[in-house]
Amino acid sequence: MTGRRKATESTTSKPKLPDVPLHVFDNRNKRQYLKGGFLGKGGFARCFELVDCETKITYAGKVIAKQQLTRSAQKQKMLQEIDIHRSINHEHIVRFYSYFEDSNFIYIILELCNKKSMMELHKRRKTLTEPEIRYFVRQIGQACLYLHNNKIIHRDLKLGNIFINDDMKIKLGDFGLATRIDEAERKYTLCGTPNYLAPEILLKTGHSYQVDVWSLGCIVYTLAVGTPPFETPDLQDTYKRIKENKYTIPSSLSPPLKDFIESMLKADPTQRPTMTSILNDPYIINNYIPRSLPHSCLTTAPRSHTGRLSILPNALEKMALTNQNDIIGHRSPLHPVTNTDACEEKPTASKKDPISTALANVPTSKPLGSSLRKRSHPDPPPEDMNLKTLSQQLTECLAKKRVVTFESGCSDAEDPMSAPIYWISKWVDFSDRYGLGFALCDNSYGVRFNDVTTLIMLAAENENQLQYIDASSQEYFFSKTNVPSFVRKKVELLKYFRNYMNKYLANTGSKIREEEGMARLPYVSDWFRTRTALVFYLTNGTLQVHFFDHVKLVLCPLLGACTFFNAENEVHTYRLDLIITHGATSDIYKRLKYALDCVNHLKEQNRMSDGGTASLARKPESQPKHKAVA
Repeated sequence: MTGRRKATESTTSKPKLPDVPLHVFDNRNKRQYLKGGFLGKGGFARCFELVDCETKITYAGKVIAKQQLTRSAQKQKMLQEIDIHRSINHEHIVRFYSYFEDSNFIYIILELCNKKSMMELHKRRKTLTEPEIRYFVRQIGQACLYLHNNKIIHRDLKLGNIFINDDMKIKLGDFGLATRIDEAERKYTLCGTPNYLAPEILLKTGHSYQVDVWSLGCIVYTLAVGTPPFETPDLQDTYKRIKENKYTIPSSLSPPLKDFIESMLKADPTQRPTMTSILNDPYIINNYIPRSLPHSCLTTAPRSHTGRLSILPNALEKMALTNQNDIIGHRSPLHPVTNTDACEEKPTASKKDPISTALANVPTSKPLGSSLRKRSHPDPPPEDMNLKTLSQQLTECLAKKRVVTFESGCSDAEDPMSAPIYWISKWVDFSDRYGLGFALCDNSYGVRFNDVTTLIMLAAENENQLQYIDASSQEYFFSKTNVPSFVRKKVELLKYFRNYMNKYLANTGSKIREEEGMARLPYVSDWFRTRTALVFYLTNGTLQVHFFDHVKLVLCPLLGACTFFNAENEVHTYRLDLIITHGATSDIYKRLKYALDCVNHLKEQNRMSDGGTASLARKPESQPKHKAVA
C-alpha cells in the first residue's frame, strides 16, 4: 500500500522545467536578448525582462516550456493566441513584437508595462474616484472597440489582464481566450474568469461581443464599490447569482454611475450597449476626465476639488478651509514609540553638524518640536486595520513555517507583480532637535517633525508643490510661492534636510513622473529605532524595516506581500500565502518574525493610547544618523 502511494505521488508530481537561459537567441531575426528580472507567471507561461543586446530596449518576454504543451489542443490554443495578438496594433493594447523558439521554449516578445496591472491597483486602493474610473474606462472601451471592429472578442476582460505603463496608460493584454467571430456567429465555449463571466456563457445560449461589455460592467462596479458584483465565497453561488442577475448597487454611488453600471449588466445581451455607445454615454462625455494620472494614484487617492482631480485651494494663514469637503486625508495619527524616558535630557547637537550650522540663519518663531502633543479629539483612535491584517498574515505564515533552499535564487513563492510602488530610499534621523528626514523612491523629500506634522516636497519635476499634513492628519497642498507664514520655517528645514541627504547619501530612488497638481504621496505615519533596525510605517499601510546589516524589508498587507532588498541591491518580492505553500529560507523567516514583533509593537502603542498626551521622545543623538538603501 505504501509503495503504491509513493508510485502515485511520483507519477503525479510536476516535472521540473528547464531553466530559461541567460542569453536568448532569435535566429530568424538575428537578435540576441539578455534575460533580466523575473516578472511573474500565469498558466503555462513565465515572464522575464528580456533586454535587446543591440538596442538595450527592455521587453516583457513570455516564455512557455514546450514540454508543458503535451496535447495538440494546447499547441493550437497557443498558435491562435499568437496569430490574434500579432495581427493587432492599438495604443491601449499590449504591443506584440515577435515570437520565436528554441529546443526547449517558445518566446513571445511583448511591450513591457512597468506599473503592473489594474488588479494590483485595485488591491491597494480598493475603490477609485469617479474621474479615475472614467479615465480608465474610456481607454478600456477604446481598446475593446478596436477589437470588435476587427471581429475579435477578448473573452477574458478583467483587472488582471489590464496593464499600466509608465505613462499611466492602460494596455489590454493576454489574448489566450480571444477568438475571431463573424457578424452573426455565436460562440458556445465555456471560458473566462468566474467573477467576470456573462450569463450567456454559463447558460450556453451562445455569446458574442456583448460578453466584453458585461465584463467591463463588472470592472466598473469593482472599481466603484471595492468588490465584484457577483462574488461569493462559493463558486456555484457566484454562478447562480450571475444567471439570476442578482447584485446590489450601494446607495452611496452617484445616480449617473449607477445607471452606467446597470446598462452594461443587463441579463439580456441584446439590451447591453455597444462599445461605441459606452464611449458616448453621458456619464463619460459629460463629466470630467483627467488628461493623465500621477503614479501616486497607484497607491493613494489623488487630490480632488469640486469633483476634479486638481490642486486644492491654497492653504490659508490659519490652515482653515471654508469648505470642509475640500479637506482630504483625515487620519488619526499614530503614537510614536518611545525609546527613552520623556524626561531624559537630550544633549545638544555637535558644532560640526551641517544641519545645525545651516539653520543658524533660519528665523526662529516658536519651537517645532515638543516632547508632548495633545490628541485632536478625546476618543481613542480606531484600530488600524492594515496593522491588524499584517499581523494576521505574518502570524499565519510563521505558524506554517517550512524552511527550504531556493535553487538558483528562484522560488515559487516569488511574485514581482506585488512589488511596492513607494518606499523610503534614504533617511536622516535628527529627532533630538527637529524630526526625521526621509526620501521616497521617486526622489520626493519629506520631514516628519517632532510636533507630529509632516511636510513633503514633491520630486524634482514638481518640486514647486508642497504637501503639508497637520497634527490631526488633515492634508493641505500649496506651492512654494504661496507658503503660509507659520509653515515657512518648516519649508526651510525641509530644504536643508533635502540638501543634506543629496550631499551625503547615495541617490538610490527611481524617477517617477507626477502629473502637476494631482500627486498625493504616502508619508511616514510613525517610526521608531531599535538596536537592530529602523522601522517606518507609511500612511498607505506599508511597513518598512531597515536592518542595520543593509537588508531592507517592505511589507504590504493590501497585497499580502513582502519585498526584500539585500545588501547587493537585489530585489525579490514574495507573496505570504505562497510562502505558506512553497516555503522560504531561514533568513526570510527570521526577518519576518522580527517584522511581526514590530507590527505588534505598533498595535500595542495604538491600544495604549489614552486620549491625553503621548511622548515623542526619541533616543538622543548628538549627530544625525543616516542610511541610504536602494
